Amino acid sequence: MRRRAPGAVALAALLLAGGAACGEQQAGGPTVSSTPSTSSTSGGATAPAPAEPTSLTVTVDDGAGSTSTWTLTCAADGTASGNHPDPAAACAALAAASEPFAPVPPDTACTEVYGGPQRATVTGTWAGQDVDAEFSRTDGCQIARWNALAALLSPGAGTAGPEPLGAPS
Repeated sequence: MRRRAPGAVALAALLLAGGAACGEQQAGGPTVSSTPSTSSTSGGATAPAPAEPTSLTVTVDDGAGSTSTWTLTCAADGTASGNHPDPAAACAALAAASEPFAPVPPDTACTEVYGGPQRATVTGTWAGQDVDAEFSRTDGCQIARWNALAALLSPGAGTAGPEPLGAPS
Protein backbone atom coordinates (compact mmCIF):
# COMPACT_ATOMS: atom_id res chain seq x y z
CA MET A 1 0.00 0.00 0.00
CA ARG A 2 1.38 3.37 -0.98
CA ARG A 3 1.29 6.20 1.56
CA ARG A 4 0.70 9.78 0.52
CA ALA A 5 2.76 12.55 1.98
CA PRO A 6 0.77 14.81 4.36
CA GLY A 7 1.80 17.83 2.27
CA ALA A 8 0.26 16.35 -0.88
CA VAL A 9 -3.06 15.71 0.90
CA ALA A 10 -3.07 19.25 2.30
CA LEU A 11 -2.27 20.68 -1.13
CA ALA A 12 -5.11 18.72 -2.73
CA ALA A 13 -7.54 19.95 -0.05
CA LEU A 14 -6.39 23.54 -0.57
CA LEU A 15 -6.84 23.29 -4.33
CA LEU A 16 -10.34 21.86 -3.93
CA ALA A 17 -11.29 24.60 -1.47
CA GLY A 18 -9.92 27.28 -3.80
CA GLY A 19 -11.88 25.87 -6.73
CA ALA A 20 -15.08 25.83 -4.68
CA ALA A 21 -14.50 29.45 -3.65
CA CYS A 22 -14.52 30.50 -7.29
CA GLY A 23 -18.07 29.34 -7.96
CA GLU A 24 -21.00 31.49 -8.89
CA GLN A 25 -21.67 32.98 -5.44
CA GLN A 26 -20.26 36.47 -5.08
CA ALA A 27 -20.43 38.92 -2.19
CA GLY A 28 -20.80 42.68 -2.34
CA GLY A 29 -22.85 44.37 -4.98
CA PRO A 30 -23.31 47.37 -7.16
CA THR A 31 -23.45 50.87 -5.70
CA VAL A 32 -27.01 51.58 -4.62
CA SER A 33 -28.64 54.72 -5.94
CA SER A 34 -31.24 56.55 -3.87
CA THR A 35 -33.02 57.54 -7.07
CA PRO A 36 -34.49 54.60 -9.02
CA SER A 37 -33.96 54.64 -12.75
CA THR A 38 -36.84 54.90 -15.16
CA SER A 39 -36.76 54.03 -18.81
CA SER A 40 -39.24 53.33 -21.54
CA THR A 41 -39.02 50.98 -24.47
CA SER A 42 -40.95 50.29 -27.60
CA GLY A 43 -41.04 46.94 -29.31
CA GLY A 44 -38.47 44.30 -28.48
CA ALA A 45 -38.52 40.77 -27.17
CA THR A 46 -40.03 39.53 -23.92
CA ALA A 47 -37.84 38.40 -21.02
CA PRO A 48 -38.49 37.75 -17.33
CA ALA A 49 -39.54 41.05 -15.79
CA PRO A 50 -37.19 42.71 -13.31
CA ALA A 51 -38.71 44.38 -10.23
CA GLU A 52 -37.29 47.70 -11.45
CA PRO A 53 -36.31 48.70 -14.99
CA THR A 54 -32.77 47.99 -16.18
CA SER A 55 -30.88 50.22 -18.60
CA LEU A 56 -27.29 49.23 -19.36
CA THR A 57 -24.45 50.03 -21.71
CA VAL A 58 -22.17 47.04 -22.29
CA THR A 59 -18.71 47.48 -23.83
CA VAL A 60 -16.77 44.32 -24.66
CA ASP A 61 -13.14 44.27 -25.79
CA ASP A 62 -12.32 40.90 -27.35
CA GLY A 63 -8.60 41.36 -26.62
CA ALA A 64 -7.74 41.09 -30.30
CA GLY A 65 -8.43 44.69 -31.27
CA SER A 66 -12.22 44.64 -31.63
CA THR A 67 -14.56 46.47 -29.26
CA SER A 68 -18.35 46.24 -29.30
CA THR A 69 -20.75 48.50 -27.43
CA TRP A 70 -24.41 47.63 -26.92
CA THR A 71 -27.36 49.08 -25.08
CA LEU A 72 -29.86 46.95 -23.20
CA THR A 73 -33.16 47.81 -21.57
CA CYS A 74 -35.12 45.31 -19.50
CA ALA A 75 -38.47 46.94 -18.72
CA ALA A 76 -40.63 46.11 -15.71
CA ASP A 77 -43.26 44.67 -18.09
CA GLY A 78 -40.77 42.09 -19.40
CA THR A 79 -39.95 43.87 -22.65
CA ALA A 80 -36.29 43.56 -23.63
CA SER A 81 -34.84 45.99 -26.15
CA GLY A 82 -31.71 47.80 -27.27
CA ASN A 83 -29.08 47.07 -29.87
CA HIS A 84 -27.66 44.13 -27.87
CA PRO A 85 -27.55 41.07 -30.20
CA ASP A 86 -29.94 39.07 -27.96
CA PRO A 87 -31.70 41.39 -25.51
CA ALA A 88 -34.19 38.76 -24.27
CA ALA A 89 -31.41 36.29 -23.34
CA ALA A 90 -29.35 39.06 -21.70
CA CYS A 91 -32.33 40.22 -19.62
CA ALA A 92 -33.09 36.60 -18.68
CA ALA A 93 -29.48 36.11 -17.49
CA LEU A 94 -29.73 39.27 -15.38
CA ALA A 95 -33.08 38.19 -13.93
CA ALA A 96 -31.64 34.78 -12.98
CA ALA A 97 -28.64 36.27 -11.14
CA SER A 98 -29.04 37.44 -7.56
CA GLU A 99 -26.12 39.90 -7.66
CA PRO A 100 -24.79 39.91 -11.22
CA PHE A 101 -22.44 42.86 -10.78
CA ALA A 102 -20.92 41.94 -7.42
CA PRO A 103 -17.12 41.95 -7.45
CA VAL A 104 -15.05 39.02 -6.23
CA PRO A 105 -14.20 39.66 -2.56
CA PRO A 106 -10.51 40.55 -2.16
CA ASP A 107 -9.79 37.60 0.18
CA THR A 108 -11.22 34.95 -2.16
CA ALA A 109 -8.87 32.18 -3.28
CA CYS A 110 -9.17 31.87 -7.06
CA THR A 111 -7.72 29.27 -9.39
CA GLU A 112 -4.88 30.52 -11.54
CA VAL A 113 -6.54 29.77 -14.84
CA TYR A 114 -6.27 32.32 -17.63
CA GLY A 115 -9.45 32.42 -19.70
CA GLY A 116 -8.35 34.97 -22.26
CA PRO A 117 -7.77 38.68 -22.82
CA GLN A 118 -11.45 39.65 -23.07
CA ARG A 119 -12.63 42.55 -20.92
CA ALA A 120 -16.04 44.13 -20.46
CA THR A 121 -17.47 47.18 -18.75
CA VAL A 122 -21.14 47.46 -17.82
CA THR A 123 -22.61 50.81 -16.74
CA GLY A 124 -26.12 52.08 -16.14
CA THR A 125 -28.84 50.87 -13.78
CA TRP A 126 -29.95 47.38 -12.78
CA ALA A 127 -33.01 46.86 -10.57
CA GLY A 128 -32.92 50.55 -9.64
CA GLN A 129 -29.24 50.46 -8.61
CA ASP A 130 -26.33 52.25 -10.27
CA VAL A 131 -23.93 49.86 -12.00
CA ASP A 132 -20.29 50.42 -12.93
CA ALA A 133 -18.78 46.93 -13.18
CA GLU A 134 -15.76 45.47 -14.91
CA PHE A 135 -15.37 41.89 -16.06
CA SER A 136 -12.35 39.93 -17.27
CA ARG A 137 -11.24 36.33 -17.71
CA THR A 138 -7.95 36.57 -15.82
CA ASP A 139 -8.56 33.84 -13.21
CA GLY A 140 -11.11 31.23 -12.16
CA CYS A 141 -13.23 33.65 -10.14
CA GLN A 142 -13.36 36.23 -12.95
CA ILE A 143 -14.18 33.51 -15.49
CA ALA A 144 -17.08 32.37 -13.25
CA ARG A 145 -18.41 35.95 -13.11
CA TRP A 146 -18.13 36.24 -16.90
CA ASN A 147 -19.80 32.88 -17.52
CA ALA A 148 -22.71 33.74 -15.21
CA LEU A 149 -23.49 36.64 -17.56
CA ALA A 150 -22.36 35.05 -20.83
CA ALA A 151 -25.66 35.99 -22.50
CA LEU A 152 -24.94 39.64 -21.66
CA LEU A 153 -21.18 39.71 -22.31
CA SER A 154 -20.72 37.08 -25.06
CA PRO A 155 -24.00 36.78 -26.95
CA GLY A 156 -23.97 33.83 -29.32
CA ALA A 157 -20.97 32.19 -27.63
CA GLY A 158 -23.08 29.83 -25.51
CA THR A 159 -23.08 29.68 -21.74
CA ALA A 160 -19.32 29.30 -21.38
CA GLY A 161 -18.31 32.55 -23.04
CA PRO A 162 -15.33 32.85 -25.36
CA GLU A 163 -12.82 30.01 -25.62
CA PRO A 164 -9.80 30.40 -23.33
CA LEU A 165 -6.52 31.21 -25.03
CA GLY A 166 -4.85 28.09 -26.35
CA ALA A 167 -8.07 26.08 -26.35
CA PRO A 168 -8.30 23.57 -29.21
CA SER A 169 -10.55 24.71 -32.05
